[in-house]
Amino acid sequence: MHNKLPVPPDPQLQEDIKLLCDEYMRYNPFQPELYNRYNVKRGLRNADGTGVLAGITQICNVHGYLLNEGEKVPIDGELIYRGINIQSIIHGCRIEGRFCFEETAYLLLQGRLPNSQRLDQFNHLLAEARELPTDFTEDIIMKVASPNIMNMLARSVLALYTYDYRPEDTSVENVMRQSIELIARMPSIMAAAYQVKRRIYDGRSMYLHNPNPEFSTAQNILRMLRSDKQFTDEEAQLLDLCLMLHSDHGGGNNSTFAVRVLTSSGTDTYSAISAGIGSLKGPRHGGANFKVIQQLEMLKENIKNWEDDAEIASYLRRVVNKQAGDGSGLIYGMGHAVYTKSDPREKILKENAVKLAKGTDFEGEFQLLDAVERLSPDILREKWGSERSVCANIDLYSGLVYRMLGIPDELHTPLFAIARTSGWSAHRLEELCTNNRIIRPAYKPISTLKPYVPLGDR
Repeated sequence: MHNKLPVPPDPQLQEDIKLLCDEYMRYNPFQPELYNRYNVKRGLRNADGTGVLAGITQICNVHGYLLNEGEKVPIDGELIYRGINIQSIIHGCRIEGRFCFEETAYLLLQGRLPNSQRLDQFNHLLAEARELPTDFTEDIIMKVASPNIMNMLARSVLALYTYDYRPEDTSVENVMRQSIELIARMPSIMAAAYQVKRRIYDGRSMYLHNPNPEFSTAQNILRMLRSDKQFTDEEAQLLDLCLMLHSDHGGGNNSTFAVRVLTSSGTDTYSAISAGIGSLKGPRHGGANFKVIQQLEMLKENIKNWEDDAEIASYLRRVVNKQAGDGSGLIYGMGHAVYTKSDPREKILKENAVKLAKGTDFEGEFQLLDAVERLSPDILREKWGSERSVCANIDLYSGLVYRMLGIPDELHTPLFAIARTSGWSAHRLEELCTNNRIIRPAYKPISTLKPYVPLGDR
């Protein structure tokens, strides 16, 4: 097993790198006002914050505002999978007491809800694919461990290419097979990567449990992560809910767009999905749920009375003024690119999580986050000097929910990736079948022509 930890470069190399960076900053000045001069839409965003239309999709609708004579009108957010409101899907599943992440994945991939026979067939396909290829854990995960599980997910997905008998085939039949295998295998990869990380980087015991073919995705995740393989039905149902809420969020979110961009080039499934994982890892995207947990620890450390709104508000004002927190000026878990009045995922998750938190040690932390949700909008509007609508997003509570489920903090974003693989796969299939043109936006060049100077004259 690989156990040689990386070491920093020698001082001279670090000094040489610093010199290159100093030169880079000196010879590559950038004037932000050029964006306005050339009418360039930064981040592919319109002036009002809406996204630039880059495609058409039938998979998911993220509805967060109305446009009235060019003005954004805040509304309660809606998340719609294949024309069906996520609240309806969850309500239907809960009435029947079923785990429904698999049904949600089927809906996203196929465009319609499965009947009992189709759902059984789909579940069987997932169960058959959950085991990783022979020696994969030993050769790919154990030999080169990583302290970051998202890194291991991306690397392992790329490695699956070499275990595929038709890795480059982009036919619908083959990509559908690859998609189902990836949806099934991501939990197994995450669990193995975490156990190896525990052994190599944390000096703790490692235990590897095989997935149970009779279990749902949520049940298998809890089974593989826990030393005794035990969990309650309530815990598994809550994790199943999290997976459903994270399964997709439209074609314009950063990671899904990355998958579609790579897909448009004609590349293989493993390259495209690993790009989505790399994007989701970022703290401005899926990594935000881990930033919320770090923020929660700062709140607990710096606020003496968790029930004192005035003290909490005072600290949050220091955060937005970059006098506290991580210095970014951001209140993680607050605000969203599309949702204005409310994030439906946050409302659903909060409603279900409060039941699990009641009467436990987590109840106080839950109430502290609730205070952040209540107080932050006015504090942010005060900072911005505008009445812009702002709401909590799903990241505000998802990390605490995972903690209540006994899931380690470093797995919060990987769980997001496990769920989103179903959405990424659906968008990849749609891109392959409908667009048939490489995505290539333009960048305005602003450099001026210069003569080449011979080496001796520089």
